[in-house]
Order: sequence, then structure tokens, then C-alpha cells
Amino acid sequence: MGTERRRFSRTSIPGPLQGDGQDVATILHLVHNLIHEEEEKEDKPSQQMQNVGEQAHMALLGHSLAAYISVLDRERLRKLTTRILSDTTLWLCRLFRYENGSACFHEDDRAGLVRVCRLVINVRYEEFATEGYAVLSSKQPVIYQSSSCRPGLGQHLCSQLGLPLSSLCTVPCNTIFGSQHQMDVALLDKLIKEDIEAGKLPLLLIANAGTPGAGHTDKLGRLKELCDQYNMWLHVEGVNLATLALGQVTSAVMAATRSDSMTLTPGQWLGLPAVTAVTLYRHEDPALSLAAGLTSSQPVEKLRALPLWLSLQHLGHNGIVQKIKHATALVMVSLCAQQVEDELNSPVVLFKFSQEMSAGKILTLGEQLAQLVPTSGVDVVELEDEGTCVRFSPLLTAAVLGTQPEDVEELVERLSELVPVMSSTMCLRQDFREESHRHSASLRYVDDISWPGLGVPQAEGMDESRRKQVLEKINNELLRKLQDLDTDIIFSTGPEFGAAKYTIFVGMVTEDVDVSELVDTIAALGRDIEESGRLLENMTEVVRKGILEAELQLQKANEEKLIEEGMLRQIPLVGSVLNWFSPVESSIKGRTFNLAADIEDTVTPSRQYLEGVKPLIKPFLLLV
Repeated sequence: MGTERRRFSRTSIPGPLQGDGQDVATILHLVHNLIHEEEEKEDKPSQQMQNVGEQAHMALLGHSLAAYISVLDRERLRKLTTRILSDTTLWLCRLFRYENGSACFHEDDRAGLVRVCRLVINVRYEEFATEGYAVLSSKQPVIYQSSSCRPGLGQHLCSQLGLPLSSLCTVPCNTIFGSQHQMDVALLDKLIKEDIEAGKLPLLLIANAGTPGAGHTDKLGRLKELCDQYNMWLHVEGVNLATLALGQVTSAVMAATRSDSMTLTPGQWLGLPAVTAVTLYRHEDPALSLAAGLTSSQPVEKLRALPLWLSLQHLGHNGIVQKIKHATALVMVSLCAQQVEDELNSPVVLFKFSQEMSAGKILTLGEQLAQLVPTSGVDVVELEDEGTCVRFSPLLTAAVLGTQPEDVEELVERLSELVPVMSSTMCLRQDFREESHRHSASLRYVDDISWPGLGVPQAEGMDESRRKQVLEKINNELLRKLQDLDTDIIFSTGPEFGAAKYTIFVGMVTEDVDVSELVDTIAALGRDIEESGRLLENMTEVVRKGILEAELQLQKANEEKLIEEGMLRQIPLVGSVLNWFSPVESSIKGRTFNLAADIEDTVTPSRQYLEGVKPLIKPFLLLV
């Protein structure tokens, strides 16, 4: 198996196409090895993969069917793709309460918004089709977005549309009234008026029905009124749009159905792999929609809707609603477990640590929760006002990971266990630092902003490369001994690069841990390892000197033997005959040296360690 693995590992390096073709089994075997190569090479466990059910298989089947359908004759292909596109558009518009809408299917979930912007530019600049970007110089278009929108979205739009970044206006969120993640409507109104006075053209507003970080919804009703007042296009996106399929929808999210366009991501909400995003929009001029790329005259392009067409039929209306309802119910399970009320009715739960804590520590907490409860789908987000938080967003992860209520209960339970431990760790960190300074002769405390790090003994009196080698050796041995201790504390090494490379990182501790005893134990183990290293180094030096001295003495003895016996006795055949007729008794004597005595004279290790080493000396002498 090792030879087979190495053979396929070599094929992962790009190279020329082989002359002879390969069978399907060989190619599939190659694909399998490429996927799992790193796991097999480093003996890594398989990572959490998407929960692929029957509906997911239908989505994957759609990609294969699209390839087969594309080879049909043109007329049959046109009829079939038109039916697939029409059905899928009708089902999505009815499911998400978007009446009289059209649909654009795209792989990148930002592509729909880019095409919508092109459509609006064509509508607002009538000469754009013939004059191009030259017509934009008369009135610079302006696209407005919230400061809580997806990072990099506005820059991507400007890049794809060929617009300068000055065409992008980021509107701050509320600072006094309302959610701090909702766009400030009054400030938006002021910015629009200023742009109009400056001779610019307000073009489009991007609003959120569920911000990426906190899941809050903008005041879409008021924003729609503002867009109508200034003849602007309103585009809405966000995870909360999924709740439009439920029987009861909040008025804040229901206002999204009045928007000019909105982008849906049913693949995430329903757990469907490799399914396109969908942008629903309302516009009556098919020519402009075609020019903007929202529709296509090529039948093959319409086949992008096929995987979703198959999946929606397989799930049915009730199945789709049930999946979304299940995800929103998981939010209530988490809130009930913590006895917290949801005032904003958001399908996203944020866990914020009450004490002052660096982003690195929150990240560590989030990673531990993700490892302990992998089906929960929690991650760590950085928010402008709240800072770093742990996020639970089941609408984005539950269908993919198969999250169940018991998983959420376990998540809250684990969180309840980890938070007190982290609190006690923060409280004991100062004591840990002071105790480490008390052992400054052998320990050096590393002040890491994301973890309580502890240094190792410094090796002085040697060059830098030699010191690093000794530090690494002592560090590895100290880590091994600490990990062998009967304790719940986790000890690990520092990062591979940086100043904290040669350190031992001490994990989170409970409040009943005796910090003084912990530091004393680490210092004692470090001293023993350092002394043992010096003992072995001196033992090696004694043996080396003894061997050199023995070689000199043997050379001297050979010279004395040559003088005593004469040159003829050194010739192999002649010497044997002379020794037979006239034997000579050699005066050369063997020599020995006392390794144990030399060790005791050169180093002064602890009595306990010396007693443990003495039994090893006798067989070592026999080997020499």
C-alpha cells in the first residue's frame, strides 16, 4: 500500500498528458487519492463533510443530466430548458412571496447583483448601450451599501462594473436608536441629497435582510420609500430571506418582497451541494435584461437551473418549509437553554464573552466548541461594536451538517463548561506570571496576547544555532513529561515560526488549580532535563577524551613493540617462523579509564539522577 500511495502521490504533480488512455476505474482511483492524500500522508482524521442525503444526490445528479441533455437537438433542447427555467422561476417566486418576478441563476452569489447593476445603468443612462462608459462622466453613478454588509462586496461591484471606488458610498449603522447593525436611514437620506447636489446620480441601494455577522434586518419598508422618492433600485440580500417561505413572517422581512431584486442562496438553506444562487428581480424590458446578462438566449445556459429544479421537486413545498422551520427552531432551542429572549427575532445567535478578552482567546473558544460539537456549525465573527463573538447561524449550516436539537443543547452545555474555565484562567493569569518570574533563573514568561505562554530554560555560553538546538531539545522533553502528568491541563508547543517557538503553552485551568505548585513542577522538570542533558554531554566528552588517549597510547605501544621485537618479526610470514623458533614475551600492557569516576569529577548532578545513571555505566564501558 505504501508503494501504491507513493505512486499516486507522484501523479499529483502536474505533468504532461499520458500518451495512452486510462480506464475509468484508474482515473477514479486517482481522484480518490488526490482528495485524501494529505490525510493519508500525515495520518490526519477525516474532516467533517457535508451531510449528503437523497435531496443532495438529486442536486448532484442534475449536473450529470445537464451534460447529457446538452447534446439533444436544438429544438428539443430549447423546449426542455424553457420548461425547466419557467418551472423553477415560478416555484421560487411563489415559495418566497415574490410576485411577477423573473429569475437569474448564477454560480457566484455576487454575480446576480453585478448583473442587476448593469441593468439599472442601462435603464438610467439611455445612451449607455451606444456610448458606453462615456455617458457616466456627465453624472457619476453612486451605489449605497451598509457598513454591516458583506466585506468586499462594494469593491467587487466597482471592479466588475469598471466604476471608480468613489462611486461606492458606505452608510453607517445606527448609533443611538435601533440596532447597531441596521443602516441609519436618516443619514442615508442626507447622503443622497448631498450626492444629488454634487451632480451625482443615486443608482442603487443594497440592503440586508439578515446582516452577515449578527443576522439583523434593515428597516426595509422605510428604505423602499426612500428609494421610490429618489428613483433608486432596492436590492436585498441576507439569510433572513429564507423565512419568507414560512407561514408566519415578520413585517421587517416581509418588506423585502417589495424590493426590486433580491438574492437567494437555497443551496445553503436546504443543504443542497453545487446548487446555484438565484436573484429574483422585476423588470419588464427583456432586451435590457438580456443586455445585462440576467437572461440568456443560449439554451445550455438555462441548464444551470436543472439541479435546483430536480431538488425542489424531490423536497416538495412541505419539505422545503420543514427544513427552514427546523433551522429557525434550533435558534429557539439555544435561547431557551440560556433563558434569553430574542427581541429582534433574529435567526442568528451571538455569544459574547462578558470579560475583556483578546480576539485570539475568543477564537480559541470557538475552535474548541467546533471540535467538541462539530454538527453545531459554530464559527467566530468579528463585529465592529461587539468585537469578536462566537456565532450560531443554523439557517446557513443546519441543513448541511444535519444539526438536531440535542446538538444545540450539547453546544450550550459545552459553552457553560468552557466559560467558567476561561474566566478562572483569566483570573489566575497574573498569578501565573508572578510565579514564573519567581523562577526567572530557569523560566522565562512569554506574554502572549492570545494564550498564557510559558518559556523554557535558556542555554547560555554558546552560539545562537547551538542554543536553539538545546532549547528545542529541552522544550520537547519538557512537553513530553508535562503531558505525562496526571492532570486535565493541556500543554502544547508554540507556533512553528515567531518568538514563541521554543515555549510551552499552558491551557485553560479551573479555579482550584494551585498555580504555585504548577509552576514549581514545570521548573523542577526543566531543571532535571537540563541537568541530565549536561550529564550526557560530559559523559560523551569523557568517552571522547578517553578514546583519543587510548589511541595515542596504542600508537606508542606499537612503536615500543617495533623496537623491542625488531623489523623482521613484523613481516607476516617471516614473523610467524621466527616466533615459532624463538618466542618473545611481549611487555605491552592494556589500559583502562574509570568512566564513573570521571563523571563524578566533572559534573555534580542531583544525587537522585546520578543513582539512576550508574546502572547504565557498566554496559556502556563494555560497549567501549
